[in-house]
Amino acid sequence: MQLVDNETFLKQLSTLFESSSKSGSIWLTHKRLTHEGGDAHMSSGEDDTKEFPCLVRVTDGKDAKFSTTVQPSDLEKFHAAYGVLLKSSMTSLRKRDKKREKHRAEEAARKKRRLQEEIVIEGVKRGNGRRKRQRKIKAALKLEESKKRAQEKEEAKARAKTS
Repeated sequence: MQLVDNETFLKQLSTLFESSSKSGSIWLTHKRLTHEGGDAHMSSGEDDTKEFPCLVRVTDGKDAKFSTTVQPSDLEKFHAAYGVLLKSSMTSLRKRDKKREKHRAEEAARKKRRLQEEIVIEGVKRGNGRRKRQRKIKAALKLEESKKRAQEKEEAKARAKTS
């Protein structure tokens, strides 16, 4: 990884954005730099008031790997230039399909409400209305199966979170 100054970093980043505009990915990493080459130490009370430099890294996953260290005094100036560069370079990103996300959320809410409803089985066992009663019984059984599957999914999620 090549360590460069802030100006060179921004120039190389803009050329990297231009080269990967049609296809390819770029990974940006920001980190607080807590030590200067020596052994890292455990944090103490004095670290809360101390200002640390910022390390910004860029890679395209192949050959371009470079980074810069931004001092706390230069941070605002760097972030202003960096932000302008990012906004101008990320114009080809796809916009989120909020309509589809909203539709999926509404559909999930509708399914949840349907699981909460109870189907009342009423009507005669023989004669007129028998078919209607049979359909309600079938729907009630189907609802019970759906509730069981939803409960199993919730339990599986809970188990996955704890492990």
